[in-house]
Amino acid sequence: MNFDLSDDQLALRDGIRSLCAGRFTMERVRGGFNRAAYDELAETGVFSLRDDGFSWADTSIAFQELGRALVPGPLVWTHLAHGRVDGIVTGVEPGDGTVMVEHLAVADAVVVLEDTGLVRIAPDALADAGPVTWPLDPLTPAHRVAVLPDGEVIGDGDDVLTWRFGGSLLTAAYEVGMAQACVEAATAYAHERHQFDRPIGSFQAVKHILADMTVRAEIARAAVDAAAVAVDEADGAPVTRAIAGARLLAGEAALKNAKASMQVHGGMGFTWEVDVHLYLKRAWVLNTVFGTAAAHADALADALA
Repeated sequence: MNFDLSDDQLALRDGIRSLCAGRFTMERVRGGFNRAAYDELAETGVFSLRDDGFSWADTSIAFQELGRALVPGPLVWTHLAHGRVDGIVTGVEPGDGTVMVEHLAVADAVVVLEDTGLVRIAPDALADAGPVTWPLDPLTPAHRVAVLPDGEVIGDGDDVLTWRFGGSLLTAAYEVGMAQACVEAATAYAHERHQFDRPIGSFQAVKHILADMTVRAEIARAAVDAAAVAVDEADGAPVTRAIAGARLLAGEAALKNAKASMQVHGGMGFTWEVDVHLYLKRAWVLNTVFGTAAAHADALADALA
C-alpha cells in the first residue's frame, strides 16, 4: 500500500502545521484551553473537515499536526459532534462507577456514548461534578461525575459505532503527532547538548535511542494511515482490526517516545521548563479515552480470531 501523501494532502498538512506554528506556540499551549484559539481552528475548518468533503485519511493528517503541537482541548469530541451539536463539545463513555469528564468547565455540551445511542447533556446538569484538584495532565482538567443524568438522544447505535471508530482513529492520529514531536525535540537537544566537547547525539547509546524513537513513530504513522483508509473504504472486522492495531501502536509510540525524549534530555527532562513532560502526561491521559490499550488488544485478538 502506498502511504505517500497526495499534493492536496501535503497542502493540508503544511497548512495545519503553519497554523499551529503561528497560533499554538508552547507558551500559548501551556496556558491551556483558549476559546479564541478554538475559534481560529473552527474558522480554518479543522472541525468541519468531514462535513466539507474531506476523507478520514485527510482528517487524520490534520490531527497528526494538532498532536505534534500538543493543542489542548476536546478536539476529537468537537470534531465528531460538528453539524450535530453546536459549540465546544466534550464527551464520555460511561463505565462502572465514577466517570471523568474532561474540559467540562469550558464545554457547551457533553455527549455520552452509550451502547444504544448518543445522548447530549447540558454541562449545568452535572451540578454534582467535582473538579480533580491535581489532574494527571495539567492541560486536561477533569471533573468526577458519580451519576450521569438523562439527556437528549441525538444518535442511534450506528452513530455510536461511527463515533467510536472515528474517535479512536483521530486520537491515534493525535498520538502519532506527539510521538513525532518527541523525536524532533530529542534530536534537536542531542545536537545542542555537548559532553566531552562533543554533541551527545554523536554517542552510540543516544543514537540508538533516537533510532528506536523514529522507527516507533513511523510504524505508528503507517498503522494510523492504514486504519484511516480502512474506515474510508470498508466496514466490519477489517476496520476493527485496523483501528485497534493503530491505537495500540500509536499509544505505545507516544508514551515510549515521550519517556525516551525525557531520557535524552537527562535531568533537564524532568523540569517544568522543558516541554517533554507535557507530552508524557498527555500520552497517559489519551491512553484512557476511546478505549484503553487492554480493550484494544482484546478487540484486535477477537478480530484476528
